[in-house]
Amino acid sequence: MTKKELSEKMASTFDVQKSEADKMVSFVFDELTNALVAGDEVSIAGFGKFSVADRAAREGINPSSGEKIQIAATKVAKFKVAKQLKDSVAKS
Repeated sequence: MTKKELSEKMASTFDVQKSEADKMVSFVFDELTNALVAGDEVSIAGFGKFSVADRAAREGINPSSGEKIQIAATKVAKFKVAKQLKDSVAKS
């Protein structure tokens, strides 16, 4: 499902214009992003938990040349699925 498809489904389910549904979906994703950028954790009951983790610098290998390269430290978004969602997917 894409963001557009989610907006369209929301518009038909709640009988609102597609443009309004798109604004609502965008708002939710923007707020999730803002919280993660601020270093906060986002927990949605029954769905899962989004968090930010630090990934340490490490040495890697360039696959085309085989030479060793340094990979810089970075922050990554992580998602841990809730048990309720995990169980729902497993039953399908």
